[in-house]
Amino acid sequence: MGVVRNLRQVSADDAGVDVAFRADVHAGLSQRPKAIPARWFYDTTGSALFEDITALPEYYPTRSETELLRRHAAELAEAIGAGRAVVELGSGSSTKTPLLLEAIAPSAYVPVDISGDFLRDSAAGLASRFPGLPVYAVEADFTQRVELPREICPLPKLGFFPGSTIGNMVARTAVDLLRNWRATLGDGALMLIGVDRIKDVALLERAYDDPAGVTAAFNLNLLERINRELGGDIPVENFSHRAVWNDVHARIEMHLVADCDVEFGVDGRRYAMAKDETIHSENSHKYGPRDASLLLRAGGWTPLASWDDVDPAFALILAEATEFRSAP
Repeated sequence: MGVVRNLRQVSADDAGVDVAFRADVHAGLSQRPKAIPARWFYDTTGSALFEDITALPEYYPTRSETELLRRHAAELAEAIGAGRAVVELGSGSSTKTPLLLEAIAPSAYVPVDISGDFLRDSAAGLASRFPGLPVYAVEADFTQRVELPREICPLPKLGFFPGSTIGNMVARTAVDLLRNWRATLGDGALMLIGVDRIKDVALLERAYDDPAGVTAAFNLNLLERINRELGGDIPVENFSHRAVWNDVHARIEMHLVADCDVEFGVDGRRYAMAKDETIHSENSHKYGPRDASLLLRAGGWTPLASWDDVDPAFALILAEATEFRSAP
């Protein structure tokens, strides 16, 4: 087995609860309209449910991206070059990662994910598959500043941001994240990012509201997690999953809808929701080619190449860290 080093960069309180999770839940339930960031889907249960989603026939992004990595492995290897440390943002189960690692012969692999147990299991599996590859698993929220393992600091780096996870963020947040990782990965870094394209609305809505109800269970697990970790008494049975296309913002939105008037407690605080009121739990923005390019450039990355799948439309974009310049 390869070398595995586990690092944790999550702040927990005396009860072992992520302090940022607690703060985001209370802030989100206190505002109007209510909203909780999508990153909190990914406890151990939520991470497993998302892996089930990626196998659904309606959920095309994982299949499309996997096929792009497989089909264009040689081109990716030529464009990226060997010997880079691969830093994967939101690695999850890392199911697509072996295709990239096999293609580019990296010097190290650094998966960054907020779901610690899931992360460590995935890292151990990859270390077994690539016995000569140093693996540094970092339990952290990649939307915040992450300290990279000192062993990879001198190495050239490739950020790997698959799954169109960038689409979960509104534009200003996405730009902030890209700028943050531009600074973290440093001069000479590359970024390989998955981007979902705008497509038929019916196809999009099926992908986020499957008939088997797996995505609904994934969404509702956020409420279950609040109950488990924050001592909540949310009546989860009185909520439903909703996925709708927002044409103005070019995104699928996921909501948790109150089926009736409800009152509940979380962490000693009381909240109330009226029938049909929602908790906005996720955005999944879709991009045209120009939109994605502008987003990357605003975040400090210059697009170098793009590999696109046509049906359904999805893209892998390779970008290079733009040189920081002082204002004139």
